[in-house]
Amino acid sequence: EVQLQASGGGVVQPGGSLRLSCTASGFAFSNYAMSWVRQAPGEGFERVSFISSSGELTTYASSVKGRFTISRDNAKNTLYLQMNSLKPEDTAMYYCEKVVGSTRGQGTEVTVSS
Repeated sequence: EVQLQASGGGVVQPGGSLRLSCTASGFAFSNYAMSWVRQAPGEGFERVSFISSSGELTTYASSVKGRFTISRDNAKNTLYLQMNSLKPEDTAMYYCEKVVGSTRGQGTEVTVSS
């Protein structure tokens, strides 16, 4: 069974930083591309960032490019999202996603507010 557990969310002031982590189990993590997606209150899902299985290829939504960095540690079966210069519009529930099958786990909530 695929399990994806995100953590690291919280409340932060505008301009602050957070680092999200996602621990994966139940599949060969190093073989699969992964993404971070988010859902703001009352909105649909937005793919924030993508990383290939090896980590060599990364892409970002225009809304976060230059502020967020996705990475992975295949030895630890863990996906990361470093979020800097956070804005109130980054407030959302964040989920890690196994791209094949669009499998998402339990999310972590990020609130950016003064």
